Amino acid sequence: MPNQAPVMASSKATPPGPSTSQVAKRSRQGGVDARGQMRMAWLMLAPFVVAYLLFFLWPALQTVRLSFTDSGLTDTKGYVGLANYAQLIADDDFWSALIQTGYFALLTVIPLTALGLLMAVLVNRLTRTRAIVQAIFFLPYVLPVAVMTLIFGWLYHPVYGLINALLGGQRAWLNDVNWAMPSVAIATIWWTVGFNMLLFVAGLKNIPGELYEAARLDGANRWEQFRYITWPQLKPTTGLVFMLQLIASFKIFSQPYILTGGGPFNTTRVTLQYMYEQGFTNQNAGYASAIACAFLLVVLALALLQTGLTWWRIRRAAQ
Repeated sequence: MPNQAPVMASSKATPPGPSTSQVAKRSRQGGVDARGQMRMAWLMLAPFVVAYLLFFLWPALQTVRLSFTDSGLTDTKGYVGLANYAQLIADDDFWSALIQTGYFALLTVIPLTALGLLMAVLVNRLTRTRAIVQAIFFLPYVLPVAVMTLIFGWLYHPVYGLINALLGGQRAWLNDVNWAMPSVAIATIWWTVGFNMLLFVAGLKNIPGELYEAARLDGANRWEQFRYITWPQLKPTTGLVFMLQLIASFKIFSQPYILTGGGPFNTTRVTLQYMYEQGFTNQNAGYASAIACAFLLVVLALALLQTGLTWWRIRRAAQ
């Protein structure tokens, strides 16, 4: 019989894979780790959630409830339905305060956005002194509102104020019907423009330097670089700054209240001051709550309008 060669097994045996029990054990361990991470995440979020519910959501719901009542500052009376809102619609003082609030926003939102962008572009060109200049421009923003209003109260003083000394007059800026609100707006711009500048500086740092190098090689000057590179790249940041400044300007209260007290002749009395007067001076918490709810709807409508316009511009540019 012919000899038959034995069949040789492979010299390298295939390593055995993990057993079914090992795979199940690892899956259980992974599930335990995921659940543990989720519990840790909720544990770390718990202080914020509790504070949000107690100090924001609950007071907001109580404000809505009080707006349908005839409550005072310390007592809660019966429900009056929409009577407070009907009174609000016919209240000339409310509409006057809302118009003054819009006037203040008109004086501050666009200048604060434009000045913040201009300051950021200029600061971004510096090399050695950039951090020092940023700190100098941002320094007014860290001042308390009482300190800022005290400084500008001295500057606007009709007798020994620095502004009248430079202009050679004795104008009572804060008591002038035409200049009271612009004076408050100028003080606010000086106080808050540094924050907008920092937002724009952060946006400028996200623009790739290769774009500017290519533009310089093509012979583009600084204005062309700004127009075709900087400005298009900063449009999302500009929209954010505009939105934040719009909301902040409509929430104005402290500056006109401290500088002018709402005068002269209520030309600087804004919506939040009118709400404060109704709630704490006249002790009409129900009507003040109605003002707060109506004002919230106005601010939300403006914010949604601005967001919609930004979204529409982005879609139009992408087409």
